[in-house]
Amino acid sequence: MTRIESGSESPAFLKNAWYVAAWDNEIGHALTAVTLLNESIVMYRDSAGKAVALENACPHRKLPLSMGRLKGDDVECGYHGLTFNPQGACTRAPGGQRIPKAACVHSYPVEERYGLIWIWMGEAAKADPSKIMNVDHWGDPAWGLNRGDAMTVEANYLYITDNLLDPSHVAWVHQTSFGNAACADSVPDMTAADNGVIVSRWMRDTEPAPFYQPFLKFQGNCDRKQHYEVRYPSHAIIKAIFVPAGTGGDDKPLHKDVFLMDSYNFLTPITENLTRYYWFQMRNFAPNDRAVSAAFATSVRTAFEEDKTILQAVHRGMNNKKSGNIDLKIDKGPLHFRKRLAQMIAAE
Repeated sequence: MTRIESGSESPAFLKNAWYVAAWDNEIGHALTAVTLLNESIVMYRDSAGKAVALENACPHRKLPLSMGRLKGDDVECGYHGLTFNPQGACTRAPGGQRIPKAACVHSYPVEERYGLIWIWMGEAAKADPSKIMNVDHWGDPAWGLNRGDAMTVEANYLYITDNLLDPSHVAWVHQTSFGNAACADSVPDMTAADNGVIVSRWMRDTEPAPFYQPFLKFQGNCDRKQHYEVRYPSHAIIKAIFVPAGTGGDDKPLHKDVFLMDSYNFLTPITENLTRYYWFQMRNFAPNDRAVSAAFATSVRTAFEEDKTILQAVHRGMNNKKSGNIDLKIDKGPLHFRKRLAQMIAAE
C-alpha cells in the first residue's frame, strides 16, 4: 500500500485528477516545458488558440520536444524531425520512412477555466471537466476578483495541504496580516466529506485581524469564522467571514454588513520536493475597485511568502530529522486528509 507520511517515504501522487498547469497568459504559440507530478510536459497553443499538452519526449531518442519547433499546429523534434500533432500522433518521419506504429507521444486532456489552464494527469478516458473545482460567484458583478498570483515552494505539497487545514497557525505566522491573539486557542471542528476535509471555527467578540480591518463596514469587535477546506488531491477554499460581534453563527443569517472573502488555492506538485502554488480571491464588495484589488494582491502575496518561509523550513526539518515528530490535537484535519488521500492513491 502506498504510504504518505511526513518525512518518511517519498509520497506518490493522485493521477486521475485535474491540476493547474499554468495561468492562461503563460502559454502562447511557443513550446513551453513544464513539469507536473515528476512528468515533463510540453505545452503550446494551436492556431485556434487552444492549449495543447504533450509528453515532452520524442519516442526515438527521448529528446525533449520542447527543444524542437512548431510546424503549424504540430511539433517537430529537433533531432531527426519526427513530427507530432496535438493528439500525439506522428505525422512525419525522416527520409520518407514509413511511420512506426510506436511513434506517438501521450496527449494530456486540457481545459481552461477561471483564467487557469487545467491538465488531467491520469487516464484520458476519465477526464471529466465537471470535476474541476467550482468557483462560487465567478462572474457575479457584485463580487470583486483579485486575479492572484503564483509561487514555487521548495516543499512537498502535503506540507502545504497541512497548512491549509490549520486555522491556528495564523496566530503565529501571520500576526500582521490574517492573524491575531484571538486565533491562538479557539478549537476548530473537523468535517470529513467524500471530496475533502473541512476545518472551521467561529471566534466570538474579537478584534478584527490587521488585513481585514480597513475593509469592514462596521466598527468595533467582530464574530469571525475561519473555514478551511481542502479538496482531494490538493486544492483549497479558505473562507473568511466577519460580522459585528454577537451576530455570527451557522444558525443565523449573515448580517447585512458581512465581510466575505473566498480564497482559492491550487497546489500542483512538480516533484516530491517542489510545489507550484496558484491562488486568487473573491470578495463581496468593491467589485470594480482596482485599488482594493491591488491592496489585496500585495497583502496576500506578503502573507503567503510568510507561509512559504515556514513550510520550506518544515520540509527541510522533516527530511533531516534526528528524532521522531509529534502530532497535536490541531492536526486532526491534516492527518485525516493525508490518510484518505493515501487510500485513493493506493486504489489507483
